[in-house]
Amino acid sequence: MSASPVVTRFAPSPTGFLHLGGARTALFNWLYARRHGGRFLLRIEDTDRVRSTQPAIDAILSGLRWLGLDWDGEAVFQFERAGRHAAVAAQMIERGDAYRCWMTAAQIDEQRAAAKAANQPLRIRSPWRERDDGPADQPFVVRLKAPREGATTIDDQVQGPVTVQHAELDDLVLLRSDGTPTYMLAVVVDDQDMGVTHVIRGDDHLNNAFRQLPIIRAMDWPEPVYAHVPMIHGADGGKLSKRHGAVGVEAYRDELGILPEALDNYLLRLGWGHGDAEIISRAEATQWFDLAAVGKAPSRFDLKKLENLNGHYLREAGDGRLAALVAARLGMADDPALDLIERAMPALKPRAANLGELADAARFLFAERPLPIEADAAPLLDGDARGTLARAHAALDAVGRWDTEALEAAVRAVAQVAGLKLGEVAQPLRVALTGRRTSPGIFDVLALLGRAESLGRIADQMEEPAR
Repeated sequence: MSASPVVTRFAPSPTGFLHLGGARTALFNWLYARRHGGRFLLRIEDTDRVRSTQPAIDAILSGLRWLGLDWDGEAVFQFERAGRHAAVAAQMIERGDAYRCWMTAAQIDEQRAAAKAANQPLRIRSPWRERDDGPADQPFVVRLKAPREGATTIDDQVQGPVTVQHAELDDLVLLRSDGTPTYMLAVVVDDQDMGVTHVIRGDDHLNNAFRQLPIIRAMDWPEPVYAHVPMIHGADGGKLSKRHGAVGVEAYRDELGILPEALDNYLLRLGWGHGDAEIISRAEATQWFDLAAVGKAPSRFDLKKLENLNGHYLREAGDGRLAALVAARLGMADDPALDLIERAMPALKPRAANLGELADAARFLFAERPLPIEADAAPLLDGDARGTLARAHAALDAVGRWDTEALEAAVRAVAQVAGLKLGEVAQPLRVALTGRRTSPGIFDVLALLGRAESLGRIADQMEEPAR
């Protein structure tokens, strides 16, 4: 008899952006399903009608698509299944595994106060657990009849065996007094109906597993394999939050200019590894990923490591693809601009750690004359630098074939005749051509700008500016 096919799911709440922890959870689910030839499903847990928003749903879907985490079938929206959730609660009442509870707010507050006085966690003990003769004209909730004796052990694929005594559980609410299902009930029913075999999620949900298993067992449903993944912390060891910088996937894409394959690789290595491998392709990850190699300890997010990894992927990326991304950042959509940026990529991308730096480095290509000179670069035009520019201008003007080899020969000849080091000629040229102290190689800059633009920019800086 063949084993059941693997089915995993990612189930975000659409109350904000797709954060890094959620993206990593989605990635782990996707990889596990793909490695085992199974299915990866998406469920939007939108039962919180106040906080759930369409922009948040759009951001989650966009982020998953950007990371290349395609899901099988249509996304399931939890709120639309409320009728099914309520029907299961009714079945559980009929089977004696749930009950109607008419406890008042005052009675719950009384139990809460008693628990606080005893320095104990609140465990609701309802007088209606074994009764069904409550007032017909009063609202009630439906509670799970949780086991009171014994214990449950979960053989978690990441955390190992974890045991909770049933005395620590309370009779959680399945349906609110208005008939709407709670998160705990909806998750279990949806996982069952979607055929989920492996629940891979953050370890902040580990306690929920012990509260959800009694529902699964009451309905005689198959129990999933659990894998609770540690949280991602900031570099200071605290839970990752906005104080550590961007936490949403779209911010890394739009503001920081990270490539999806770089973020994908970095998130993969946050808490999981395969030997000493650091650069891991999606194909390799799909072949190698397993839950046994996920660590138990929280991982620390390091932006510098991400940017170093991103630099690698920038250097590996196609020039046409990068040109399109940079052009969009610069607002340069026309074909001549795209062509120029693409031709500049081999000179630009070795120096950049992200798309923002890449776009910034390309700005000199489109600067209007006379170029504004950055303050820290202006001193490089002092002294005899402008005379050096004049000599370089004359030599370059005489170049017949405008390519890097001929341009380098002309500039080296200027330095030799003047008794200067090459850098003493190249540096004022760099400032005149780009307005900056740093740029791609000066001969690449000259070749990219072309004869007329290069000579014009140099001529603009040959005279002292008017004071």
